[in-house]
Amino acid sequence: MTKSANLGFPRIGAHRELKKSLEAYWKGDSDAAALHAAARELRARHWQLQQAAGIDIIPSNDFSLYDHMLDTIAALGAIPPRFAGISDPDQLYFAMARGSAAAPAMEMTKWFDTNYHYIVPEFYAGQHFALSTSKALDHYREAKALGIETRPVLVGPVTWLSLGKAKDDGLDPLSLLDAVLPVYAELLAALKAEGAEWVQIDEPILALDLCDVQRAALRRAYEVLQPVAPRIMLATYFGALLDNTDLAASLPVAGLHIDLVRAPEQLATVLKALPTSKVLSVGVIDGRNIWRADLDARFALVNQAWDSVGPDRLEIAPSCSLLHSPVDLDGETDLDDELRSWLAFARQKLAEVAALSTAMQRGRGAAKAAFDASAAAAASHRQSARIHRPEVAHRAAQPTDLSRKSVFAERRVAQRDRFKLPAFPTTTIGSFPQTSEVREQRSAFKKGRIDVAAYDAFLEAETERAVRIQERLGLDVLVHGEFERNDMVEYFGEQLDGFAFTKNGWVQSYGSRCVKPPVIYGDVSRPAPMTVRWSAYAAALTDRPVKGILTGPVTILQWSFVRVDQPRSQTCRQIALAIRDEVIDLEAAGIGIIQIDEPALREGLPLRQRDWDVYLRWAVDCFRASASGVADDTQIHTHMCYAEFNDIMPSIAEMDADVISIETSRSDMELLEAFRDFRYPNEIGPGVWDIHSPRVPGQADMEALMRKAAHGIPADQLWVNPDCGLKTRGWPEVEASLANLVATARALR
Repeated sequence: MTKSANLGFPRIGAHRELKKSLEAYWKGDSDAAALHAAARELRARHWQLQQAAGIDIIPSNDFSLYDHMLDTIAALGAIPPRFAGISDPDQLYFAMARGSAAAPAMEMTKWFDTNYHYIVPEFYAGQHFALSTSKALDHYREAKALGIETRPVLVGPVTWLSLGKAKDDGLDPLSLLDAVLPVYAELLAALKAEGAEWVQIDEPILALDLCDVQRAALRRAYEVLQPVAPRIMLATYFGALLDNTDLAASLPVAGLHIDLVRAPEQLATVLKALPTSKVLSVGVIDGRNIWRADLDARFALVNQAWDSVGPDRLEIAPSCSLLHSPVDLDGETDLDDELRSWLAFARQKLAEVAALSTAMQRGRGAAKAAFDASAAAAASHRQSARIHRPEVAHRAAQPTDLSRKSVFAERRVAQRDRFKLPAFPTTTIGSFPQTSEVREQRSAFKKGRIDVAAYDAFLEAETERAVRIQERLGLDVLVHGEFERNDMVEYFGEQLDGFAFTKNGWVQSYGSRCVKPPVIYGDVSRPAPMTVRWSAYAAALTDRPVKGILTGPVTILQWSFVRVDQPRSQTCRQIALAIRDEVIDLEAAGIGIIQIDEPALREGLPLRQRDWDVYLRWAVDCFRASASGVADDTQIHTHMCYAEFNDIMPSIAEMDADVISIETSRSDMELLEAFRDFRYPNEIGPGVWDIHSPRVPGQADMEALMRKAAHGIPADQLWVNPDCGLKTRGWPEVEASLANLVATARALR
């Protein structure tokens, strides 16, 4: 019988219950027992929700207090030496994620091409591994005690090793495979002994370009694990298997999950390669976007698989874990009926999976209501006048000058003459602490408890306070603090046409950090200036340069739920032209330094190198379109964080920003090596303060990082700044850290 399956469920809760519990624990307002009790309650609720939705195969061990890669680090005992003195398991776990007074946090980077950040494993020559947590077993038992049989989820050993970082020169992390496999085998054998009939092992690297060593490692891993494990469902997602199809199909596992949302064209090839003994799980409901599925089209795809493998060897599932989706559309009572009818969150996606499974088991008529609703939503979307605006499409189709008036060397002279900044100029990335008072005032304004005059007066006072603090600390280029902004993407989307917003459409970015992506449903344009008022207000308060802060077009695209009825490049072009209008207005208001943040540029890179050139061409062009309309003495900055840059340095250079700031403190300046090796021609601000950790770095720490940077980057190209914005930090640590940052710059001078 064809079964419905789920690969993973959002951890945070429909109302961000996990976030609130974590932050209460970190602040000392609750203890570990309360945190774990809240987590158990969430897990139980989510398992029961999936069961009620009609899902046959429900995952366990997909829940995490911070990150599934960090969970694997803890489970395998892969603890970096700097944390060896921490004996309490909870304190150790969160120290690796967030750092401690004695040790910096482990590095974070993006999970494939998503906006989810994972903790990067660290590997050392001769490293020893041992099963060190019972989390996977505990969660399986928890569900079983509720009467729910689950399929435990593990990160595959080859993906885990491939996504880690060697800390010893010359070490290939995959050389540690034979040390890791006995621990996996011990865990899998324990799950089997506990009664687990199946286990899901995620190897998403099968959607990447693999080297021969990785291919051999995959064969070796599953030859070792298969004999001792429950039946293995090998899951791959985010792209097509392509040249890895035969490898994936031939591995000694009982089932294979494939992503037919990102790559529906791969079905025929996989069906041809898959042995007749194996189960096929078809990921036909989009786990990464929020649009209601076209169930008729999905049904046709499932039918194609059913005709080949039959009902007993077929599972119907989302394309990937629903970690990347909001929890429940039912809470979105403020959305109009038409727009709401187009959407599906995690809970609704489960209903779509179940409807397809019902249709396959009992005929399409048995799921008629779901299919009728899907067809009605598709018809509404096609016919809605709010989607397409001819004047916006016409403008986006016209040529735009993508080049600054002069080359960087000439612009640099004009900018230095205008701003007269010292060597190693200091600045921040944009935001300052979003205190409880800031959040309370924003909430009061949105709920109508205070009027616009009172709210603006509050924002003016906060902005002036931030300017005075920056002046007192001695920063060279100031920012206004962004107190009016709830989020770096949502804030802009709220002021652009073609966007809609949810109340509870939260998704996890990392740990307790959640974002609420806007919904791009139609053509995008800017009806009025968005940031000029606050940047100009701050600039009028000081004689130092004030930097205007904007979010770039690629990042707005990547961090939104994007319409699927036109190419992403076309939507990005529309956003770029809206940002260009804002840049020109900022310049006209006297703002001479403008930062256009593009932290998601690398994130949007296709998983396969064969597709990179097309993406990079339109992504870079969109940035240049947004930035190229200003005079030579207007300085354009950009900011990027938590990504590997080595393989796209020519494209980053082609963006032609006058200054780029990047995250480098967690990687101990390793990320700067790409800029050094490439001989990046423009100016660079390597981050010297990891703002995702509560640790206040000392001046000596910052100086050491900057001196590393200056070994390969000419000193006159270097700026001094934090890794990222400061909205999540508190004022005492911000002031202490920025004082050390300014002292570092002065010492370097």
